[in-house]
Amino acid sequence: MAKGIRMAANSLPGPDPIIIRPAVPDDAEAVHAAIVKMAGGAADRIGSAPEDLRRHGLGPHKAFSGLIAEIGGEFAGMCLYFPSFSTWRGTSGVYVQDLFVEPRFRGRNIGERLIRRLASLTREQGGTYLRLAVDVDNVSAQAFYERLGIVRYPADRIHAAYDDAFQALCERGGELP
Repeated sequence: MAKGIRMAANSLPGPDPIIIRPAVPDDAEAVHAAIVKMAGGAADRIGSAPEDLRRHGLGPHKAFSGLIAEIGGEFAGMCLYFPSFSTWRGTSGVYVQDLFVEPRFRGRNIGERLIRRLASLTREQGGTYLRLAVDVDNVSAQAFYERLGIVRYPADRIHAAYDDAFQALCERGGELP
């Protein structure tokens, strides 16, 4: 286990404190299992494997980073994120890709602790904002983020090109007709 940051245990039910630490390559299987659990009924749409996570985020060439929450040495949750930059604000920030807490550890403020720790780390590195997207059907997550002051901006809407749509964008290789 990597050296973690001990969070205050005085408000926690149970004897074990919550440890929040950076994700490391050995976390790839637990992180992938959490992603599959987050997908629920859409788990068949998960195209990543633990090795993809290890290679692209938990290894030396990071496309993303993560924080892991542990209780008593057990995986309790995670927050996966990557750096972001706002050309309008002229400053850096962070984008939260995934936040997950194991069901048996919910109700112990682990998700909030992960988000707050990430915000603090981002500020320590000069960042001034945190962004994320929430599925429109995930009302409980929306309420959770709003309680933390992370609000939906009506002027923003995420657009994406995946799979065939992305390949279609690449077909001309950036050449104009």
